[in-house]
Amino acid sequence: MQSALTSLCAALVFTAAAAQAEDPLPSWNEGAAKKSIVDFVERVYEVGSPDFVPPAERIAVFDNDGTLWAEQPLYFQFLFAIDRIKALAPEHPEWKDKEPFAALLRGDHAAALAGGEQALVEIMMASHAGMTTDEFQAIVDGWLATAVHPKTGRPYTEMVYQPMLELLDYLRANGFKTFIVSGGGIEFMRAFAEQVYGIPPEQVIGSSGKQTFEIRDGRPVLVKLPEVSFVDDKTGKPIAIQAHIGRRPIAAFGNSDGDLQMLQWTAAGAGPRFCLYVHHTDAEREWAYDRASSIGRLDQGLDEAVAKGWTVVSVKDDWKRVFPFDR
Repeated sequence: MQSALTSLCAALVFTAAAAQAEDPLPSWNEGAAKKSIVDFVERVYEVGSPDFVPPAERIAVFDNDGTLWAEQPLYFQFLFAIDRIKALAPEHPEWKDKEPFAALLRGDHAAALAGGEQALVEIMMASHAGMTTDEFQAIVDGWLATAVHPKTGRPYTEMVYQPMLELLDYLRANGFKTFIVSGGGIEFMRAFAEQVYGIPPEQVIGSSGKQTFEIRDGRPVLVKLPEVSFVDDKTGKPIAIQAHIGRRPIAAFGNSDGDLQMLQWTAAGAGPRFCLYVHHTDAEREWAYDRASSIGRLDQGLDEAVAKGWTVVSVKDDWKRVFPFDR
């Protein structure tokens, strides 16, 4: 009897494990959103399918903030910039009386950002420029290794969405090439994208500052300058895709109005197309925000997604698990 029970238990465990292995998206609830993803991938992957797409054309682009990892209460790169300003403050005593730096140093983020885009540019340039690209990566690596999210106490690299990690793996297993196309800084994202998402640096597209080539101590280096080169947001995203990739994606994933033009550009191509918005609807496990949010606003994009039949993923309803550390 004991042997029979042992065999039965082993069989049940094996069956459960096999079922788990067969499901490429185990952190997704069964429903229309998950089904739309699987149906699309199967259609473009299967040879002989009327919607078959050659592997070279299976390009998928992903926004980062709010799509692959969280973006509340502030964009994580901005939180990095704040910490850099605090670290550099002893070298800049003038910041005590100069905005937006004075507001940041007294912890008033809202006042610091009251200056709009100009204030943000000043903060980003002061915290990101004046060093070589290698030095910047080392600083980002050090920050990511020690900084923690103010709400969860987790490292920022753990504030990634488990369902989206599974989606990246699923697409790559079916011959897709995955790219990040984000308003975040390209050098900042390249510091962690391969380790966290499996996306190599050459497949990361983002906003950038100007750089210059120098010889320092007999070695060639690239030095980051305090000047904006390109902002990879809104209409900038399809422009960057064309410049860096040279192929129109067949799948695009975002979460805000800043991603709308990227999804529109993707959807306008010939053949099978797939567009998906992550809709943040779970105030308990994450955050609930959309039309009125100053971070990751989803307003016009949500209306267009409904009108055009794009997939809208409700974090609350469609994800069994949000972060890797969730039970």
